[in-house]
Amino acid sequence: MPKESFAHVSTWVFDLDNTLYPPAVRLFDQIEVRMTRFVMDALGVDQPQADALRREYWRDYGTTLAGLMRVHGVDPGPYLTEVHEIDFSVLSPDAKLAARIGALPGRRIVYTNGCGPYAERVIEARGLSGLFDAVYGVEHADFLPKPERAAFESIFAQDRLDPETAAMFEDDPRNLEVPHAMGMRTVHVAEAAHEADHIHHHTDDLAAFLGRIVD
Repeated sequence: MPKESFAHVSTWVFDLDNTLYPPAVRLFDQIEVRMTRFVMDALGVDQPQADALRREYWRDYGTTLAGLMRVHGVDPGPYLTEVHEIDFSVLSPDAKLAARIGALPGRRIVYTNGCGPYAERVIEARGLSGLFDAVYGVEHADFLPKPERAAFESIFAQDRLDPETAAMFEDDPRNLEVPHAMGMRTVHVAEAAHEADHIHHHTDDLAAFLGRIVD
């Protein structure tokens, strides 16, 4: 049972995009459009080339930004500002999710490959402000993204997090491989289940899943 599986957990780590809000709102679609536009402008390529590079860098480096930095020396600051200037009105508060996150015992943090200010805006729009002890963006890991182990190690060291007593909630299965290897309880949050040894639990309804832990 989920409640028994999480009895040892004292730190709860949540990804942001498509984890703390449902994928159906398609918030990240807006970001992808802006990422493509940034790649077009920065590299002087057309839209099909930019889309292909964006997908290639996400696959090979973890994020589009990581590929742009490593291959082209792009400054991350303007990129993060540009791609996250989106319409947050598609998000709505989720009182049930807020109550269940608030009921979790111990420390609660957000760790995203987006930037911290963007994460704070999403958290506010979802009615989750004040529930998290810390919010970490990619800038807090010196722009190293998940799924790189060094990124997790950097964030966890800053938070003084013990992976053996922590759980990770994440929509991207590959971003759960390192947490699992470090000893964390892993939860894949997505519509479709992904069967893998590094995934302990799956849910397509985060609030309902947390309810099985805290209620």
